[in-house]
Amino acid sequence: MRYLVTARVKPGREVDLLRAIDEGALGQGSVAGDEYLRNMGEARIRQDGAVRWVEVCFCPTPLLEERPYWEEYFELIKVKDAHARSRCRDENGTEPWACCECDCTQRLETKLAGEGRSFLEVLRQLACPPPETA
Repeated sequence: MRYLVTARVKPGREVDLLRAIDEGALGQGSVAGDEYLRNMGEARIRQDGAVRWVEVCFCPTPLLEERPYWEEYFELIKVKDAHARSRCRDENGTEPWACCECDCTQRLETKLAGEGRSFLEVLRQLACPPPETA
């Protein structure tokens, strides 16, 4: 299944999150592998500071396995189905693991890509502000 995740970076965790992303350590030890890094690469930040991304998850409960990894850095605001469960080929049993290569959320992801700003760009600015000029 694919989920639309809305979250906020916990105060003071920006630098640690950026380091985990840059070192490839975000989600290390999780069965989700590189999904965390893909999510952050595609995440968008809204004007209100909320970060949104579409995540692939095969857990019986949304983000059951991923939640502790995300909650190290984020307050999860909302996790909701990114499309109808009845049309999810993995969820309805017609094609196990279909979410890996599925394009069911293409329209949503294209829409998100045009909203707000790149989360990674904003995170880099917050974590590593340019030096002040004299």
